[in-house]
Amino acid sequence: MKKKKLQLRELKGKQSSVISASEKKFKTYLPAIFSFVMLIVGIAIDYFDAFPSFQGWVRIVWYTVAYIPVGFPVIKEGWESIKNGDFFTEFFLMSIATLGAFAIGEYPEGVAVMLFYAVGELFQNAAVNRAKGNIKALLDARPDEALVYKNGDFVSVNPETVEIGEKIQVRVGEKIPLDGVLLSEKASLNTAAITGESKPYTITKDEKVFAGSINLDGVIKVETTKEFKDSSIARILEMVQNATARKSKTELFIRKFARIYTPIVVFLAMGLTLLPYFFVDEYVFRDWLYRALIFLVISCPCALVISIPLGYFGGLGAASRNGILFKGASFLDAMTKVNTVVMDKTGTVTKGVFKIKKVVTKNNFAPALSAVEGEVEFMQYLMAMEEQSTHPIAKAILEYKAEGADFKASEVYEVAGKGLKGIVNHKEVLVGNKALMTSNNVDVPPETDVIVESIVIVAIDGKFAGYVTIADELKEDAYHTIQQIREAGIAKIIMLSGDKDSITQQVAKELNIDWAKGGLLPEDKLNEVEKLKTQPDTTVAFMGDGINDAPVLAASDVGIAMGGLGSDVAIETADVIIQTDQPSRMARGIQIGRSTRRIVWQNIGLAFGVKGIFLVLGAIGLATMWEAVFADVGVSFVAILNAIRLQKMNWK
Repeated sequence: MKKKKLQLRELKGKQSSVISASEKKFKTYLPAIFSFVMLIVGIAIDYFDAFPSFQGWVRIVWYTVAYIPVGFPVIKEGWESIKNGDFFTEFFLMSIATLGAFAIGEYPEGVAVMLFYAVGELFQNAAVNRAKGNIKALLDARPDEALVYKNGDFVSVNPETVEIGEKIQVRVGEKIPLDGVLLSEKASLNTAAITGESKPYTITKDEKVFAGSINLDGVIKVETTKEFKDSSIARILEMVQNATARKSKTELFIRKFARIYTPIVVFLAMGLTLLPYFFVDEYVFRDWLYRALIFLVISCPCALVISIPLGYFGGLGAASRNGILFKGASFLDAMTKVNTVVMDKTGTVTKGVFKIKKVVTKNNFAPALSAVEGEVEFMQYLMAMEEQSTHPIAKAILEYKAEGADFKASEVYEVAGKGLKGIVNHKEVLVGNKALMTSNNVDVPPETDVIVESIVIVAIDGKFAGYVTIADELKEDAYHTIQQIREAGIAKIIMLSGDKDSITQQVAKELNIDWAKGGLLPEDKLNEVEKLKTQPDTTVAFMGDGINDAPVLAASDVGIAMGGLGSDVAIETADVIIQTDQPSRMARGIQIGRSTRRIVWQNIGLAFGVKGIFLVLGAIGLATMWEAVFADVGVSFVAILNAIRLQKMNWK
């Protein structure tokens, strides 16, 4: 009953917030609606001459009342800018143009210019808010409460008050409030808020869980490992919100251009008004002032200063929806210039998890058993020994499923740098590398010398019994990644790895990578990338796991971190974070960057092209204030609609 009341209260709260938002939206549009109605009625009265008394002061007052709701905020903004030392702004241009139109008796045109400018601003704000909302909706998955175990019960508290090491409960459908480790046996989670992937993600006890994930099945318990402010979702959200502060070179150029361009336009308009007096026989001040006002309206840089940032907003939002986080618009631009991709191996194109690739037993190891049974018994000897080891390769071997007798090892000790020695089933067993076999006078077949993968050799009672090869698995999209990167026009793909060179070369050959080098320390990778950057016309993107590759991520032109889901180093160091842990998303990031840049330059070309034509027409008297409105507000509308396309695009 209590739960139902709580749900009902939440529902009412949501309904009231929706109504409040609708009322606020209506109030925002009310001034423009009022001015529009007044303008249309005024024009209709003028056209049909319905009221003879609609002349003189009556007409002036009518259009002034129509002008104030949309004009006063712009004039006020222009005045505030002037007080702050920013004299030549778009608000200043609109104010001069419309007040000038009133001064020469062109009242409907003055109202129309300001009305359509105001509508353009409303449309721009709606589009920007939508673009920001797309980013925030994907990432702002911060829960409102955390159920913390205190005094024998789970108590609801603010997540920001939860300390490291506390136990929390997460019910079905709720968001995990903080990063931690799973205490329950298993959990099914929706990690879309972090990775962009909506498919369920199943984890087991002691595995990491991340704030913002949604619990899909059963009540689970989690032990927190980070404070709320340090959780992955909080830091990623902060990063994306701050991304808009990192402007692209194009945005910065347009802003600087507008600061120079606007005063030039004002002085040209003054010249267009006054200079003809010295060159034209029948000079009429009102006519040339009207042309200058048209010139001012057309030349307003609204389309540029609105649509370009909106284009980058759209690009950042589209990337976020695809599980790719850019730390700023500048990196969207940088991705379009990349022509050399350098990638790590382990954790980037491979899963970073060792698996048994092949089991080979000597023909006479167990002659009384079939081949399958012989392999099982061989693995039981090996697994009994590896149970005493903590090496990563031992973990891979112990995942082998063997049915039959459960052998136990005794008297096991480690031979440093070589392997293990012990007793299994009353037999002496050696497990390790060839050096261990040689030191114990065990003859090993020469075929083992040419094996590239990591190899574990087994000898029983002083005789070679067989070996297993261990290899890291390629990610499912590894081949697709290289293919897509090449299709994106990348000229050179290089692999640098800390793994041994023979394995690195094999993976590079398998994936058709141009050049590879293994056995590298982090500083060696850094040196290789810096060498590449010294080559002319080379823009380098490095893609790594974001943990031991921090120096290279920082030094490359574009640093791309894989698996940023739980890596603090990735979030801090990389320029781009691929949250889904899929390297193929890099190619999609390039596509999104190029689409963004293409739309931005389309808008720049559109704005300059249309405005240039109408500026000439206005200066020679062939364009009226109505055409000026189209050239300014119309181009802004078209540019905004073009920028919004990014939010609807799909990339494959």
